[in-house]
Amino acid sequence: MSTISIIAAIADNNAIGKNQQLLWSLPYDMKRFKSLTTGHAVVMGRKTFESLPNGALPKRKNVVLTTLPEAIFMDSFACESMHDALNLCENEDEVFMIGGAMVYRQALKIADKMYLTLVHHTFEDADTFFPEIDYSEWIETERQDFPADEKHAYPYTFVTYIRKK
Repeated sequence: MSTISIIAAIADNNAIGKNQQLLWSLPYDMKRFKSLTTGHAVVMGRKTFESLPNGALPKRKNVVLTTLPEAIFMDSFACESMHDALNLCENEDEVFMIGGAMVYRQALKIADKMYLTLVHHTFEDADTFFPEIDYSEWIETERQDFPADEKHAYPYTFVTYIRKK
């Protein structure tokens, strides 16, 4: 059975994007994302896939959730449901849910683990938000704080949670 993990960067107001793009540039967060997800399956919505500047993420099994059964995504698998996506990934040791909001909403019900980057800023102009998390269902296992610096406009925190049994 695969570990189902959510990986997301979330602002103080739960913002995750605007116009299908991230609201910030945090190079160390991107490095962490790559390090954690490389060699694993990543599940994303169609809009998230379309927002990737170079298409499918290399060295990962890319799975795109879409309601368009005829859709073709280069170097990726298209699935019409989360159930189908998880069946496709049943031999993976860890499956990462990488967005967007609709995928996160479904994943929150079934995830075993969350790797969150908490961006300490409120983005008033955001149009996409992470769903509310019931933290009583989760145990924090790791936390690392980072200040803003010349490459990171906002302070941020890496937090890892596992679901309570």
